[in-house]
Amino acid sequence: MDIDKIKNSIRNVPDFPKPGIQFKDITTLLQDQDAFKETIEAFYDAFKDEKIDVIVGIESRGFIFSAPLALKLGCRFVLARKPGKLPSETVSEEYELEYGTDAIEMHTDAISKGDRILIVDD
Repeated sequence: MDIDKIKNSIRNVPDFPKPGIQFKDITTLLQDQDAFKETIEAFYDAFKDEKIDVIVGIESRGFIFSAPLALKLGCRFVLARKPGKLPSETVSEEYELEYGTDAIEMHTDAISKGDRILIVDD
């Protein structure tokens, strides 16, 4: 596994979306098939022995990494989305960003007590 290849394939964009923020643009990593594959493999190697039941992918870039990882680990995949995007009953959690606050929601029946959960975002 070449962690430097992964790191070097991510573009740094200074002052985006506002001054003082160093944005990590993963689109360049996704365009490099080898780097993307190495990224999924690195996550898999880190968690393959953890007996994960559910991977929660955070909207929207977290979906990119969490869906293939869930398939590779053989566990369930759950979406955590922006408010109002899921069709059934949800639970919500607000969180802070470098440049403000936001919230995510997931279906109330998406995870069960005792589930071992891995949360994935970009």
